Amino acid sequence: MTPSLLHTPPLVSDTERPVPRWAMRLAYVLPLLLLPSCLWRLPFALHFEMGQIQERGLPPYWVSIPYVLALSVLTEVTAILAVGLVRGWGEVAPAWIPVLGGRRIRPMAAVVPAVLGGLILTLLFTNVPLGDGRRLTAFGVMETVGYTNDAWETLATICIAPTAVWGPVIIALAIAYYRRRTRAAG
Repeated sequence: MTPSLLHTPPLVSDTERPVPRWAMRLAYVLPLLLLPSCLWRLPFALHFEMGQIQERGLPPYWVSIPYVLALSVLTEVTAILAVGLVRGWGEVAPAWIPVLGGRRIRPMAAVVPAVLGGLILTLLFTNVPLGDGRRLTAFGVMETVGYTNDAWETLATICIAPTAVWGPVIIALAIAYYRRRTRAAG
């Protein structure tokens, strides 16, 4: 008897062609990889600063609560949508979708948004440390947030660091999806 920890694996017939094992695992682990950053973000909605030294202060509750909750939910929803690149519902639109339900999805209709999204995510979450409390980002040179002690900084790094792989993972899944869907039947 084999244990089923999270779910039963999808049937081979779920997709038109077999999905590489690495792609299946990566798509399913992505929402779990991003979960720590979503959980790290939640206390900020209630103005608990998680050891950060805030110079400008935090926005009012009526702004911070919906913003932080929406950002966390959006992060997880987009990560879950990546599963569509390895499952049948990413090849044929589910029947419950009006007008499109049951129709085949053209490969480029999934690949183009996935690659563009992956590139944007890579640009947003990649930075280069410059030293002296500064880092180079897509928005220019930014000051690094200070922490009250090393424990808070370590916890922040552990929770936030996995977001750096979000974009490259989406791009890799999109390339695997494209190769699988456009390969000549043989």
